[in-house]
Amino acid sequence: MEAVESILIGDQCEILVSKDLPAPLLPPRPKNPRSRVVVLTQPGAAARVSAAAAARIAEDASTTDADPVAVHTVEIPDRDDAKTLGVVEDLYRELDRHRVDRYDTIVGVGGGAATDLAGFVAATWLRGVEAVYVPTTLLGAVDAAIGGKTGVNREGKNQVGAFRHPRRVAISINVLSSLPRILLVEGMGEVLKAGLIADPGLVEILESDGLAASLWEVVVRAVRVKAEVTAADFREAGRRLILNYGHTVGHAVETATGIPHGHAVAVGMVAAGAISERKTGFPHRQRQREIIASLGLPVDCPSVPRPVIVDLVGKDKKRRGGSLPKMVLLEEFGKPVVVDITLDDLEAGLAAVGL
Repeated sequence: MEAVESILIGDQCEILVSKDLPAPLLPPRPKNPRSRVVVLTQPGAAARVSAAAAARIAEDASTTDADPVAVHTVEIPDRDDAKTLGVVEDLYRELDRHRVDRYDTIVGVGGGAATDLAGFVAATWLRGVEAVYVPTTLLGAVDAAIGGKTGVNREGKNQVGAFRHPRRVAISINVLSSLPRILLVEGMGEVLKAGLIADPGLVEILESDGLAASLWEVVVRAVRVKAEVTAADFREAGRRLILNYGHTVGHAVETATGIPHGHAVAVGMVAAGAISERKTGFPHRQRQREIIASLGLPVDCPSVPRPVIVDLVGKDKKRRGGSLPKMVLLEEFGKPVVVDITLDDLEAGLAAVGL
């Protein structure tokens, strides 16, 4: 294992994968040095990592910044309870109280909801301040923290947001390896998705080793997929759409049932696999389903009326004019396509997940 794996998205974002939190944690900034850092933290493990991050930031500041840096920690709600406009307004008040200016930094420590929220607040406060993410879940590390999508929920998931990269993402393998099994399983849905759309070798690793696969290897490979795709298409005008494999149905399932994001995406991938078989001749529908199940992820949707899911899919924020959005399907592992689907196609996919 290398000490640090550095993955760049242009000159906008540096992703560091390392055993422990990197030193320095914040990117050095000899010009326009920061005076304040606000660390957003969630309960539980994220709070412990936040305390370590705040201490590291204070220690680093004594050697990397010209003047003393004030570090303020603000607790936010857990999971999607954090992603509301009410919480955003509360944070604006905190930033105002601490007199955070354009040269300061907001650090989001926690799962995907924490980094989504931190990124959105950083993107909109004073028209943009520096953001740094420290993901504490596998799902956050390989998905939410990478690619520059920020947002909060309104009537739909991530309905209000902005595209803006964090300056740095710091991923600690030690933090991720200490996760409870339930969070490791949830993150594996997005890891598998990365392999399905762009890295068949990663699919083979997960098929062979399952949850025993090297965390270092699967994290680095999944992050590289997302970094490459988002570097080529930052605002989702073309290639980036492939990252939505499993999400068209998955987001609807998540909203309707309240199951965790990674579980909902797994269900969405099973549905997408069935539609892929129908539309493109995808030959691995059953194999994909078995890999998903072997990782401990669900392959059937919790009981919910089918029309509820159909209605939510029709409200997908990526739709363009029609009643249903285009959908990412597979022709083969590593060969995604974005196509129009019909209501019959969607219902075939829902039938495949028990609806």
